[in-house]
Amino acid sequence: MHDHSGHHHGHGSLRAQNRTRLAWTLGLTLVYMLAEAIGGYWADSLALIADAGHMLSDAVALGLSLFASWIAARPATSQHTYGYYRAEILAALANGALLIAITIGVFIEAARRLGAPQAVEGPLMLGIAAGGLLVNLLGMGILHSGKSESLNMHGAWLHLFTDALGSVAALVAGGLIWSLGWYAADPIASVLIGILIIYSSWHLVMQAISILMERTPGHLDVDAVRNAMLSADGILEVHDLHIWTITSGMESLSAHVVLAAGFETYDALDRLRDLLHDQFGIDHITIQIEPEGPARCRNSF
Repeated sequence: MHDHSGHHHGHGSLRAQNRTRLAWTLGLTLVYMLAEAIGGYWADSLALIADAGHMLSDAVALGLSLFASWIAARPATSQHTYGYYRAEILAALANGALLIAITIGVFIEAARRLGAPQAVEGPLMLGIAAGGLLVNLLGMGILHSGKSESLNMHGAWLHLFTDALGSVAALVAGGLIWSLGWYAADPIASVLIGILIIYSSWHLVMQAISILMERTPGHLDVDAVRNAMLSADGILEVHDLHIWTITSGMESLSAHVVLAAGFETYDALDRLRDLLHDQFGIDHITIQIEPEGPARCRNSF
């Protein structure tokens, strides 16, 4: 039994909206990335250069997310029977890994600068960091409504969020340099930015890996699902129960159920479909009915 056509249509509409949000945010990020990179070079600020590098990763991540959202909308084929939904999860994994790799490079340069702090143009650093914060907040606002609908969108939003935190750290460091002449504030701020990035990115990477490994979705309890199915009239046994995520918000379930004699197969399927939808929000369902007794495993629906 499959019941998921309307579910797929809803996902298609959300993806179209998310692609528009991603395109606007990508344009904003590219414009300010260039400004921040040039400003960081002039101010000789590692925090600004780290933030510009992060904005470069934002641009790559947003572009990757936009491409993944587009390719995920392609129809299924005989070779890709689930379609291309997993492209969004691969993009989320790549985004998280890219953030972690950039952060390691920032840590290395920060360690070098802490040993020999360099003069930094505090006022210029302040102005550019303030502009970067404004751009990131604007981008976060554009992506906000889509981040809870897709791990891909959440990864893009997370890039902007961590970059906004980086801009805040650069603002604080710029203020300390301007007012106190404390140049070590620049590499220290870059390290703090890196720690925040690692912390937030690790969760994204683990989520993506869990989906790719077809782990049971964290918000679902397999035993609770099995017990609910067993509570349906005529269901004697549930086995070979599998629940996994195809892409964010699209959970799938397959199972074999043993149906007691005297119960209609299609009535049982309808009851199970309604139960799984109403209690667990699962719509992509495949169930094999096995009759009670020695004829088990011969009938499949």
